[in-house]
Amino acid sequence: MSSNTTQTATATAGLDVGSGAVKAVVMGFSEGREEILAKVSTRIRRRDINDVVDEVFSQAVAKAGVDGLQYVATTGEGEDIPFATGHFYGMTTHARGALYLDPRAGAVLDAGALHARAIAMDPRGKVLAYKMTSQCASGSGQFLENIARYLGVSQAEIGDLSLAADKPEKCSGICAVLAETDVINMVSRGISTENILRGIHESMSGRFVRLLRSLDYGEVIFVSGGLAGDKGLVKALADEFAGLKSLKGPVPEIATHEDSIFAGAIGAAIWGNFRHGKLGLDGLAWEKG
Repeated sequence: MSSNTTQTATATAGLDVGSGAVKAVVMGFSEGREEILAKVSTRIRRRDINDVVDEVFSQAVAKAGVDGLQYVATTGEGEDIPFATGHFYGMTTHARGALYLDPRAGAVLDAGALHARAIAMDPRGKVLAYKMTSQCASGSGQFLENIARYLGVSQAEIGDLSLAADKPEKCSGICAVLAETDVINMVSRGISTENILRGIHESMSGRFVRLLRSLDYGEVIFVSGGLAGDKGLVKALADEFAGLKSLKGPVPEIATHEDSIFAGAIGAAIWGNFRHGKLGLDGLAWEKG
């Protein structure tokens, strides 16, 4: 190990290969402590997925300054990565990663590029139940990105614009094609970009809340995945819960973190360390050459 990780007894990497981006995290473990040593995320953007994985992994281990890894864990669509030690299901890794970032979480909403899923877990990260959106893309990050492109705004602007809405215009929450048609009609009617985006957020939040209400979500719901950084969506999700008249119990807190997009990779690295210890594996899974 290099000087910045001399106290690290074990180091593992987690690679989360998604539909829109690849995330890599290197973590160190020592005397019950779990520490993120490096994190890297890169959009795929029609590139060869293997090239992106190699690039992100190389950058992460270089930033971490480690000379070896005891385990390289993958999740998402990364089960065929040749240099990986093992693979973990995305529900398992997002549950564990969410708890690392916010130990209060009783459930996680993984809102990704192509789908969203609600996951309930216990305090150890064991998945208790889950629900996923249908194959329709109207509840996905890719759909929101397509709409933003049509409206001429960047992804970074979506959240603030949505928060500035004064009269949201809801669109179809059933089908992406119908929703996009709704947006075209809204633009022709002079509906502001702010109100269109807030309306889309409200439609998406309605779907997400229905998923979550089918689970025992606890008092804190953690949002992970690519849409976790969308402030407008997070606010719409909180407002959707607050407006429910049929809600039994307190309104849950909707929590996020600056590292929410890395939840899957974090969880993979943590489970990789657990499996390494459980199986008593010897040697290094990866060594600096």
